[in-house]
Amino acid sequence: MSLFVDPTAAGAPRRADEMRHGDAAAEEWVFTAWTADGTVGLVSGLRVTGSASWYWAALARADRALLHVTDWSVPPRADPLLVKGHGLWAEHTCDAPMEQWTVANETYATALDDPGDALDRAYGVPTALSWDLEWYAVAPPVWHHTPAGYEQAGVVHGVVELPDGDAFELREVPAHRWHRWGAALAPVPLPGAVAHHGRRAVFGFPDGTVADWVLTSDGWRARRPL
Repeated sequence: MSLFVDPTAAGAPRRADEMRHGDAAAEEWVFTAWTADGTVGLVSGLRVTGSASWYWAALARADRALLHVTDWSVPPRADPLLVKGHGLWAEHTCDAPMEQWTVANETYATALDDPGDALDRAYGVPTALSWDLEWYAVAPPVWHHTPAGYEQAGVVHGVVELPDGDAFELREVPAHRWHRWGAALAPVPLPGAVAHHGRRAVFGFPDGTVADWVLTSDGWRARRPL
């Protein structure tokens, strides 16, 4: 049975809303996944603007450095969900609107022992990283009006490839996604958290905004300092 909400229902997203809204100055797709025990968390984000696209991703694991990826000047392409930059390839494919996406990348991440270093020069060890993830919805999308868009709960199956035989598989782990568009976008708003597993993903965006996320048993949350 399809999870898609009847498009005639008040406040329901339309199937066409999954893709690029040409009249929007900025548009963003963000995908997350995490293991229930809090040992692994992933973030994958793409924002399309008029002049260039922003791409960011992170892999946070227990007792490992944060693997951090950013490219704030991806050249625009006819397919806005295809990312090709220097040493970077990423693809976001809508396989079934409101139901299934494929989220993949192949790049070099920066390994950061202190995730907070991402707000400075982010010096770290270049580390090969790729993932091929299948994102499946488990609930209908929830519509938001400011900015326009929606979010949706899901699960992820897939494989994360790392050097030195450190690859691992994800099997139906919890996941969430957001799709937003408008004249301007702040980072995805998340509930705050003080208690967490210690895994963080930190991003300083070109417009001066910051996303400082921590991993909890309920997924990614905004970090609240003690």
